[in-house]
Amino acid sequence: MKYVAVVLASAMLFMGSCSKKNEQKEEVRKKDPHALRYDSLDWKADFKPMKYTQAELNDYRNKLNTFYKDFWVDGKVSGGLLVVKNGQVLLEEYQGMADERHKRPITAETPIHIASISKVFTSMAILKLVEKGKIKLDQKVNTILEGFPYNDITVRNLLNHRSGLPNYANVLWNNKKVMMDREKPISNQDVLDIFREFDVKQIRPADKGFYYSNTNFAFLALVIEKIMKMDYPKAMKYMVFDPLEMNHTFVFDYDRDKDTVARSYKYNGYEWAWDDFDRTYGDKNIYSTPRDLYKLDVAMYSDDFLPKKIKKEAFKGYSYEQKGFKNYGLGMRLLEYDNGKKLLYHNGWWHGNNTVFVHDVNNQFTIIALGNKQNKNIYSAFKLAGLTGTYPLKAPNKDSMRLHQKPIVPKTTAKLSTKVSR
Repeated sequence: MKYVAVVLASAMLFMGSCSKKNEQKEEVRKKDPHALRYDSLDWKADFKPMKYTQAELNDYRNKLNTFYKDFWVDGKVSGGLLVVKNGQVLLEEYQGMADERHKRPITAETPIHIASISKVFTSMAILKLVEKGKIKLDQKVNTILEGFPYNDITVRNLLNHRSGLPNYANVLWNNKKVMMDREKPISNQDVLDIFREFDVKQIRPADKGFYYSNTNFAFLALVIEKIMKMDYPKAMKYMVFDPLEMNHTFVFDYDRDKDTVARSYKYNGYEWAWDDFDRTYGDKNIYSTPRDLYKLDVAMYSDDFLPKKIKKEAFKGYSYEQKGFKNYGLGMRLLEYDNGKKLLYHNGWWHGNNTVFVHDVNNQFTIIALGNKQNKNIYSAFKLAGLTGTYPLKAPNKDSMRLHQKPIVPKTTAKLSTKVSR
């Protein structure tokens, strides 16, 4: 476990300087209520802040406030929205209920199920293991996981959704015998055992094309457990959550947390019931807050958190079988444009939770939208990236978009996969 101590020590060093500047931060808060409303990470020396005039920042805030009223308040969104540019909090708002039965409102400290944004966390942990030489990106998964029944799949294939594996939910729901024999929700190990026992076939051989599948990240969670010799929730806390001081972030434990976490609601207000897939993790089942996710966003800029050579591998596209600007890296979606600009992001959906995470390196612009009541207006936050003028994305407004319609995601001239990002 020596390498884990190195990971932890490195990350804690990254965080350590925060405490030295608390007094300065408090002074900043007093002067500007929009800046550093909370203890965020210090920008690293290799992060070079862009300069913006107060008029430019005010213009952003005015447009964001209009968006918030039109799409969140009028759209009856339940959740939290945080938009940050160059370290300046431009908008931070919370509304709705974490628990209707007990009249518990959503606040800045309310963890919400982040759905497939969990994949970003899983990928970060895997990449840290790669950095420390404990696994290799092109290592065959069957050399790590005992009984893994596919000879051609590598760690990289799981990370970039090029394994060819079908989605485990579809596989299991279609196998009535497996589902009828269940007495409790299915675990990650159950998924692996069932795939092996029932000889589940790949949709295509590994690295022959992109196919978005939650199975990939469920198996990556098992890789983390195998290497770390601890379960995924503890490993994530030890490797990522604690070093980045993400105090309101955790992996959902079905038996421990199902009666206390923020509930998930259908659009009509009915509570979403738990089901057979609420015990699996890696692909989902992390709860977090916009403020905590912003800490991860900042860490992703730092070469101390992930070396440049690792980020170069992670934040590039891998699927070019068909033309288009949508692609996927190692745990992150990206849009790649002809002008060389690329936008990193990940959306999420699970039960009534809809989520958006945009990591815009070109503009040091962050968009985090988390909702716990089924409402597709939440996805409109993605297109706020169009406010920078860098990408061919039109910022949402009530005149150009109808509320409550299908998720707002970029269209591509040629489909990269058969499914929208989840």
